Amino acid sequence: MDKLKTKIRDIPDYPKPGIIFKDITPLVQDPAMLRLAVEKLTEPYIDSNITAVAGMEARGFIFGSLVAWQLNVGFIPLRKPGKLPYDVQSVDYDLEYGTASLQAHIDAVKPGDRILLIDDLLATGGTAEASCELVQRLGGEVVACAFVIELLALNGRDKLANYPIHSLITY
Repeated sequence: MDKLKTKIRDIPDYPKPGIIFKDITPLVQDPAMLRLAVEKLTEPYIDSNITAVAGMEARGFIFGSLVAWQLNVGFIPLRKPGKLPYDVQSVDYDLEYGTASLQAHIDAVKPGDRILLIDDLLATGGTAEASCELVQRLGGEVVACAFVIELLALNGRDKLANYPIHSLITY
């Protein structure tokens, strides 16, 4: 995965001083590296009977929809409030400074669906944990969580202890 790591750009002091933002833009702009990332995210789940892939707004949409396409299953967008036009199920979760919410259409997951959760980054794990809870509230089973990048020092894995985790790049 060293090839992929070369396509991650560090942006210092974004979104606030002291944070080093891991920018995936160079990776998604490179067709060969984007293809490699999607293949490596998909590989462990080819024979896992996944019925759908869920991705968190916004960068999880990029990778999640491509992994869904590779697995020949549907994609479930997990959105910020006010973005979905139909009846929704919501889950609130804590951020470092405040709270946030995720929503999905109430019919996005069918009981017994086997869901692969995809996002670009696992940091503190709050968004991924909330996403798993949302999928389960809708009747789905989270088979695993897969990420392009994992920031190990932030211990996001701890919040996802009940799920297998697959990360392509770690820092």
